[in-house]
Order: sequence, then C-alpha cells, then structure tokens
Amino acid sequence: MQSQVIQEPIRRVDAAFARMKERGFGFPRFKKFGQYRSLLFPQFKASPIEGSKIKLPKIGVMPIVLHRPIPDGFGVKTVRVIRKHSGWTVTLCLQVDVDIPDIAPHGIAMGMDVGLSYFLSTSEGEQVERPRFFGKLHRKLELLQRCLKRKQNRSKTRSKLIEKIGRVHEQIAACRMDWQFKLAHHLCDQAQMIFVEDLDFRIMAKGMLGKHTLDAGLGQFVNQVLPWVCFKRGVYYGKVDPNGTSQTCPDCGARVKKDLSVRIHECHECGSIKPRDVAAGQVIKARGLSGIQIASGWDLSGFQETGARQDRVKDEILKSDLGKPALYA
Repeated sequence: MQSQVIQEPIRRVDAAFARMKERGFGFPRFKKFGQYRSLLFPQFKASPIEGSKIKLPKIGVMPIVLHRPIPDGFGVKTVRVIRKHSGWTVTLCLQVDVDIPDIAPHGIAMGMDVGLSYFLSTSEGEQVERPRFFGKLHRKLELLQRCLKRKQNRSKTRSKLIEKIGRVHEQIAACRMDWQFKLAHHLCDQAQMIFVEDLDFRIMAKGMLGKHTLDAGLGQFVNQVLPWVCFKRGVYYGKVDPNGTSQTCPDCGARVKKDLSVRIHECHECGSIKPRDVAAGQVIKARGLSGIQIASGWDLSGFQETGARQDRVKDEILKSDLGKPALYA
C-alpha cells in the first residue's frame, strides 16, 4: 500500500484526540474488525482517470462506471475508495481556481416549516406528508436481524447476512435522498428565496420521537440537500431565529400560545384561522425578509407592511436576533 495511504489513519487518530481535548469529552472509538472501510489517496501529479478506468498507486488500473465527465480546467485533488455493502465506490475531490459569488436576495420569497405531522409546510399553504422510508422495510430488517443473532461470529454466513442487511439500509437511504432532492427542486421551482428555521435537529433525534426524526431525515434535508439544490439553481437560502414562530400570528403579529397538540392556529385578536404549520411558515417568511431589510438597508420588492402589522413585526424583530446579518450569510 502507498505510504501516504498508510499515514492517513494516524491523521484520523490525531484529529480525534485533538477534537476530544477541544470539547472535553468523547474518547475516540477505534475501528473494530471490518469497520475500516475507506482508503484516501491524498495526492496526484496527473489525473488518474483514463476514459472509463482509474489508475491508483500500488493498485493499478481498475474499471469504473464514471458518474459524469470531469469538466475542463478541473484537476483531481484527492481520491477516496469506499467499500459499501452494495460494492466499491470512488469519490473524487476536484480543484479549480474560480471565485463563485454569493447568491443575492431576489424574486419571490417562501417560508418553510418542517416537522413530523407534515414533513414541511410552506407559507403558500402547501403541506407535504412525511414519507416513512424505514417503516416500509422495517419488517424485512426485523427478520434479517433476528437471523443474524443466531449466527456465529466471523462466520461466512454471518458476513453474508450483514451485507444483505447493509444493502437494505442503503436502499432506504437512497430512497430518502432521491425523494428529498426531488422535493428540493420542486420548492426551487416556486420561489427565488427560501427561508427555514435555524434548528438543531440532533436534539430532536434524542427524544422519544428520535426514530421518526431520523427516518424523515429533517436535518439532512434542511442542512445538506436543500442548500445544495438552492446553490445549483441560483435560489437564495437563509435561516431565521426559530423562537416563537409557531406562537406568533402571521397576520397581526400577536402572541398566540398553544400546545404542540393544537394543530390549528386561531388568533384571538384578528380572528385568523389556518393550519399551525402554514402560519409558522408565513412567520418564517416575514422574519427572513425583515432580516434582509435590516442587514442590507434597502427595501425588497414584493414585501410591504403597513399600519399595526408593520409595528408588530418590527417589535418581534427587535426582541429576537434577526437584526444580526450573520444569521443570513
């Protein structure tokens, strides 16, 4: 094996211990038998891709299924070989000297609230049901894992069964990722600015609804899939303060306290009645637009507030951290 590939595990261990000292907890867990599944080739003088083959040091030329051609001007920086249950994959890290400008706020805005009763609800009134990817294959996994319990450790039948279980998990993850990318493109077709709440989904994943939160992949969608699709489509993506979004009336700005079991928003001042998640999406949209106005100092076309509602919105902004431009960078 190449010397640089052998040195990579030492860098991982050093980074893990440095991270533990920085946080003050979390002793590194060393890989057990069969858990080390990737090799990193950190340096190349020339491109290792030759048509539909890749040439790696000490391994040689291997045939691959190239996902897409490498664009002109891009160079291969690193290559990571990953062993999955469905087969071997190669991840290329490309490098090019370009400067990509940030996407400026423009066009139609949309606020989005995510949850478990509905996967997401937009400020325009659209509500998307939460798909249950894990629930569809839960019975199959249960039977396979029950058989795995009776297998002898490090036997061939056990290793084959582990690969079969792993392929089922990869199928679940692939279905989730495909559905989320299609949903992200659907949202980008409707608006040029999308605002979401700045939530820490790791806390939700540790509660009693953690299984459903992980199955829905809320954090993956909000923090990875949607920002990437917005970047590719030229859509502005911003996060707002999540405090009180479901306790505020989007029409008059009044505070309407309600428990999590109450799914209908009923304002006692203006009489507004609408689904709770849709109302939260409208509050998120107003906060996002107001934050842009405060940060940039110019009026955004299509956003006008007058009278008492404008005063209410300004009061809510001053009480929160929406005036900080860092939230919308």
